[in-house]
Amino acid sequence: MPSAEARPVVLDRREGPFGEVVLRERGDDFEIIANGCFLMDTSDGRSERLLIDAALAALPAGRRDPALLIGGLGVGFSLVRAAADPRWGRIAVVEREPAVVDWHLEGPLGRISAAALADPRTAILREDLVEHLRTTTERYDALCLDIDNGPDWTVTEDNEGLYSPAGLAACRARLTPGGVLAVWSAQPSAAFGEALRNAGFRAVRAEEVAVARGVPDVVHLALRGR
Repeated sequence: MPSAEARPVVLDRREGPFGEVVLRERGDDFEIIANGCFLMDTSDGRSERLLIDAALAALPAGRRDPALLIGGLGVGFSLVRAAADPRWGRIAVVEREPAVVDWHLEGPLGRISAAALADPRTAILREDLVEHLRTTTERYDALCLDIDNGPDWTVTEDNEGLYSPAGLAACRARLTPGGVLAVWSAQPSAAFGEALRNAGFRAVRAEEVAVARGVPDVVHLALRGR
């Protein structure tokens, strides 16, 4: 969470297709607020990087140029981490908020993500993640999803479908055999781990990142069977 010492300055405020989104600057950091709910900031980024690193580490050995789908552009940390690793092949980023894409392509968040966005492996898909998973015929070796504060704390009600049996089935269908599903969460969720098992995933586990205050951030990991 951001430091309370500096007062936030609103850089942009927009009414998007799913509610209000705000970009704020607090000291040296940027914050994204969605519908009045703090979503993420640039103060740390360890858990966003873990989301990518843990997914790559969990893939079967010997897989060449794995295709990655990142759900949510956010402040860009996950994309930057993926683009910095030559082992990834195609990198698709699904982001439904036009303002967030604009803040990266034309605004201040470009100082974080410009090189990663220019990487020829990177493609930005301006779509809703749940709809993309439901309708696309593309398959990926890894799905790294970070669109909420976790399965139990969604930004909008629409996102709840991602963590439902139907949503997890769509995730599984989009993965290649042995592919990895990685889901970021601001808190552990034993219920989500059970939901993953019930959806047919295996090797379900969670990796934690300690934070300054409160419960640790978590990356939930699961594999699609062959």
